[in-house]
Amino acid sequence: MTPGVMAEGSGIPAATLSFHLKELMHAGLVTQERQGRNLVYRAAFEHMNTLLGYLTENCCQGETCLEEAAASCKC
Repeated sequence: MTPGVMAEGSGIPAATLSFHLKELMHAGLVTQERQGRNLVYRAAFEHMNTLLGYLTENCCQGETCLEEAAASCKC
């Protein structure tokens, strides 16, 4: 998806979206490809699934986080 399409659909300002996409790229959670004049971003599902697996196993010791625990969780 292009940043313009993402911004229109989400209502996130372009500068904010650009910042977050850059950080997601550095984390390996999205990839970027140039198609002509457009940049196209794609989710890196393998990396996302690895991160979700880690968080599931390690956040709140594998238990469902209660609102109080989630607010104080430093994971």
